[in-house]
Amino acid sequence: MALIDNTFFTPFEPKQKNRFLLEIDGIQSFMIKKIGAISVTQNSIPLNYINVQRFVKGKTKWDSISMELFDPITPSGAQAVMEWVRLHHESITGRDGYSDFYKKDLKMQILGPVGDIVSEWEIRGALITKAAFGDYDWDDDGTAQTISLDIQPDYCVLNF
Repeated sequence: MALIDNTFFTPFEPKQKNRFLLEIDGIQSFMIKKIGAISVTQNSIPLNYINVQRFVKGKTKWDSISMELFDPITPSGAQAVMEWVRLHHESITGRDGYSDFYKKDLKMQILGPVGDIVSEWEIRGALITKAAFGDYDWDDDGTAQTISLDIQPDYCVLNF
């Protein structure tokens, strides 16, 4: 006689999109509204042999990450972002900065339902590739102002 497997239902707690903290030096965590997915692209190199083609791994590239920040009046979100941008390039003098100054390490912590850290990403060597400081509109009913950033990391590490 066969035994009935009682594992039809397996309880689990999914991670939720709104439970995260992002640490960026110079930008306070409460300003971070959302962050895009961390993704990686692995290129392939074809190896041709007679009438067959095999592949090996080519270069690995960590894709850019988009994020959106609230722009509070105090402390100013735009000012915090511009301080990071000025480490890349100073508009008044035209000088560019050293990568040691403008590249930042970010830490994203995914939280569980009681506020415990259930997962952690380290985003290493991130630089700003695009900063958009939001639109203003007389017809708007009072939507919170946001800043959009695109950052390019050197690499990312999933700690747990």
